[in-house]
Amino acid sequence: MHVVAVPCLKDNYAYLVIDAGRAAVVDPGEAAPIEAALVREGVTLGAIWATHHHHDHVGGISDLVSAHPGIDVVAGVTDAPRVPHVTHAVDHGDEVVFGALRAQVIHNPAHTLGAITFVVDGCAFTGDTLFGGGCGRLFEGDAAMMHASLSRLAALPPETRVYFGHEYTASNLRFAAAVEPDNAAVARRARELATPSTPSTIGEERATNPFLRSAEAAVIAAARARGATSDEPASVFAAIRGWKDAF
Repeated sequence: MHVVAVPCLKDNYAYLVIDAGRAAVVDPGEAAPIEAALVREGVTLGAIWATHHHHDHVGGISDLVSAHPGIDVVAGVTDAPRVPHVTHAVDHGDEVVFGALRAQVIHNPAHTLGAITFVVDGCAFTGDTLFGGGCGRLFEGDAAMMHASLSRLAALPPETRVYFGHEYTASNLRFAAAVEPDNAAVARRARELATPSTPSTIGEERATNPFLRSAEAAVIAAARARGATSDEPASVFAAIRGWKDAF
């Protein structure tokens, strides 16, 4: 399996997941960059995998389906009615088959209620749930829901590569440094950051992403200073997320 990041729109990433001359594309926000990437890689499009329903992740689906009739379009069961041309709606624990590849589905509600992650061959395509150094806004869920969703992802093996939906890593790490000014791993990651910053790893996110670190003493202290009413992880997460929204 080979993964190719495809920049779309302003700061989005779509991804070609390539196996045996065919590609599944994750989150095609627009069609033209995908078509160009297919030509560059010399592969045919066989499927579309949508992590959630937002237009900047699905805006290219209609044009791609028109140009490649008969391809599968996969989305989470709750978001599927808001994703065009869905052929397969999937839920937590389901398996998506693409040639020899078997992608496992993790349901990650909060950014949208039907947000999902595709995990295949040591790679996690997290959309707008888990970013490099950050996480998505709570558009349709609450803090407890997002904390639970991120905990599912944090439980993946540390070497799992994280392919996220936007190039927000530099600004996310500035916030992470504000939350944990003494975290050497955050400082090192910011200092060594390259663009594109995708993929990261689950291990790197555990060490540097404040939204995966709600049980750490420094993060708890920062959350308390921002109004957290307890040390319970969801309360800590809520305070940190609210801070980030205004950062």
